[in-house]
This record gives sequence, structure tokens and C-alpha cells, in this order.
Amino acid sequence: MGGTGGVEAVLFDWGGTLTQWHDVDFHAESLALARAVVESEHGDDVHAARLHEAGAVVWGRSRDHQRSATVADLFDEAGLAHDPELLEAYRAFWEPHTATDPEVRPLLEALRADGILVGVLSNTIWPRAWHRGFFERDGVLDLLDGDVYTSEIAWTKPSRHAFRAAMDAVGASDPTRCVYVGDRLFDDVWGAQQAGLRAVHVPHSTIPDEQRGHTEGVPDAVVSSIGGVLDVVRGWA
Repeated sequence: MGGTGGVEAVLFDWGGTLTQWHDVDFHAESLALARAVVESEHGDDVHAARLHEAGAVVWGRSRDHQRSATVADLFDEAGLAHDPELLEAYRAFWEPHTATDPEVRPLLEALRADGILVGVLSNTIWPRAWHRGFFERDGVLDLLDGDVYTSEIAWTKPSRHAFRAAMDAVGASDPTRCVYVGDRLFDDVWGAQQAGLRAVHVPHSTIPDEQRGHTEGVPDAVVSSIGGVLDVVRGWA
């Protein structure tokens, strides 16, 4: 695929970008996670507190050292055994926050019609099957040329290795011909630019202070809604 104006691929963040931002009750999240704990003498409140603390450690490693993790790593950090089959309450807690923005399908269809590769790169501890299930539910899975979830690789954004993995997944080779779209100025904008990509910012997420990195990048473009990415990419022709 040749793309438009030298743009070969557009890669997207997931939460807060392809989905709309939601504030989350992290105590309630930890209680849902605690439902998966097995063989422990403590109750859900104690488990939830340990899991909340472990989450801060795991995501701190992502922010500061770009080290990836899985749900299992979270339980290990908390020192708790869990049964993956019991994670349904945790997944159900997040389900309302996973809806794909209605502008996404028309956007991806238009990009592909322009000959542009489309991909996803998400910082996540969730398994691939969960993310692809949400995309399939919302009717956009067929529009992805490749998708990378950091739970499957060694790095998280803003590591350039994570962006390279996403480029490889869609079959793109030149970062200067790739665009990354995200809601975070550290992970998404600064990270993409350090990897040689152009960056588009979707500035509607309320990023908690503890999730902000050491640098905030200056985006190459800013859009008021995800659908505006199409005009930006075409404008770079």
C-alpha cells in the first residue's frame, strides 16, 4: 500500500483514543480483581488493597522503565494466587468502558480506502483475546491490519521497541511514513516522536498525575475528535 502523501500507516492507542475516556473507580476495580483470588485466609478488602498497591508498582514500571506486565504479574506482585477462570468479574467491571467510539469505523474505512495501513498499539495487562473480542463486538476488527498489546511483548510505550513492534505488525518499515494517534503526551506523543513517527493528540482524557511521565511531547497535530484524524493525514499529502 502506498498511502496518502507518503503516510504508509496510522497506528492508534486504544483506551481514551479509540474508546472515549472514562474516570474509573480503582477501588471498585481492585475489588473485582480480588474475586479471582484463591486459597487465601484474607477477605476481599485486604486482597483489593494489596492488588491496588501492586497495580501502582506494575504501572510505575511501565511509566519509568517501559517494562510490560500481565494480569498474572499483577497478582504475583501482590503475592496472591489467582484463577484466570475467575476474572470474569474484573472483565465485567471494565466492559462499560470498552465501547469503540462511533467515529472509528468510518475513519478506519476511509484510511484503508486511501491505501493506508491501520494498526493498534495498546499499553495493557489484558490478554489479546479480550481486546480483539471488544473490537469484534463493535464491528471494527476486520479493519485492523495488525494489533500489538504490550502484555505480549517485553516493552510498553514510550519505548521505541513497542512502536517498532506495531509497525512490524502492520507491515510498515519507515517510521517517518507512520503516524501514531493517542491521548497521552508522554506515552503516545513523545514516545512516537522518539521512535521517528509523527504524533496526533486526542486531548480529551484526564490523565492522573501518577501516570504522567517525565516529558510531555508537542504533537504534530491535535484533533477535536477521533474522526478528525482523516483530515490531518490527508492534509499531510
